[in-house]
Amino acid sequence: MAKFEEGLRYSESHEYIRVEGEYGYIGISDYAQHALGNVVYVDMPDVDDEVTAGEEFGAVESVKAASDLISPVSGTVVEVNEALEDKPELLNEDAFANWIIKVQLSDPSELDKLMDVEAYKAHCAE
Repeated sequence: MAKFEEGLRYSESHEYIRVEGEYGYIGISDYAQHALGNVVYVDMPDVDDEVTAGEEFGAVESVKAASDLISPVSGTVVEVNEALEDKPELLNEDAFANWIIKVQLSDPSELDKLMDVEAYKAHCAE
């Protein structure tokens, strides 16, 4: 059973963002990691790369499938979760604790287009 975390914003493509000030931590939801199965590789952008809301910024590969990562917001990558390079399975252990990239938001109003936890639960139930 997938877990859902309050206080995050979610995209239809199952990425989440946890906002702290002008920064956002982006990862995949617990629902997404359950659907993917055992994660074996995470393809991440480089620090200083620009990401655009609705555009691909990397990929997650599992034993079952590869899935593009779609940025929920626009901004500049300020950090990548280097722990995932050696241990991509951390996403399976706790998808919410193991974000993929940290971005400096360029347009915080984009957050308004994302789902809150209740809307995301309904989206996953469809």
